[in-house]
Amino acid sequence: MQDAYAHCEALVREADKDRFLAGLFAPADRRRHLFALYGFNVEIVRVGQVAHEPLAGEIRLQWWRDALSSRAPGDAAANPVAAALLDTIARCGLPVAPLDALIDARARDLYDDPIMTVSELEAYARATASTLFGMAARILDRGAAPDDMADPAGIAYALGGLLKAFPQHAARGQLYVPIETLERHGVARAEVIAGTAGAGLRAALAEIASQAHEQLSQAARHWPSVPPAARPAFLPLVWVAPLLARIEQNPDPFAPSDLPQWRRQWLLWRAARRGVF
Repeated sequence: MQDAYAHCEALVREADKDRFLAGLFAPADRRRHLFALYGFNVEIVRVGQVAHEPLAGEIRLQWWRDALSSRAPGDAAANPVAAALLDTIARCGLPVAPLDALIDARARDLYDDPIMTVSELEAYARATASTLFGMAARILDRGAAPDDMADPAGIAYALGGLLKAFPQHAARGQLYVPIETLERHGVARAEVIAGTAGAGLRAALAEIASQAHEQLSQAARHWPSVPPAARPAFLPLVWVAPLLARIEQNPDPFAPSDLPQWRRQWLLWRAARRGVF
């Protein structure tokens, strides 16, 4: 099992640098369980990135559902991420249902179907990023019930990430900006996919950024109620506000926006020392 956990740590270090760095501030005896959770997330996200056909992706996601339900115990034991995750679920008393919901939400990444409403976008964010925050908090403090914090934290984090990835998604023909938001600003989906959308697109993206700021403020209001032991789970929130500021300053929505690595690490270190995000 030690090798399985080491595999998860290496996987997260390579594929999800932000959560890897944040995980280093967790207590050593809990850290491997965080990396098992984050490694599972890396594997699920990758399904949508590498599957050439939706059916192939659906088959792989079903494998993970079966692994979580113990319908494929032999296969799960042979997969280091699945083995570490199942051990973490057992040792940390984690519920399986949120992980199943995360898999279901990520299935939409296999298709080019647009998100129609803001409510649909928030549901996607809640099932993915909010789940990770909530489960990580429970790993660090088994008695924690952090949903009031995890829900807005995950929505803010997911919206920031989707805005950062907007150029890549648009180039692949995927659209996570709700159609109702685009239509409110006079933008057609075809214009976004073609890279020809004008000022209305910037207004639509600014509206999504405003939602992220609002959710981040809501998370901050719940921060005092988070048990101290669970707080390292929410360290990735430290990047949301400065990332949104960088995106909002970018005059070209089709050009990449991100924070330099040195600033990400400095913001994380400062937040960990101060105990706030």
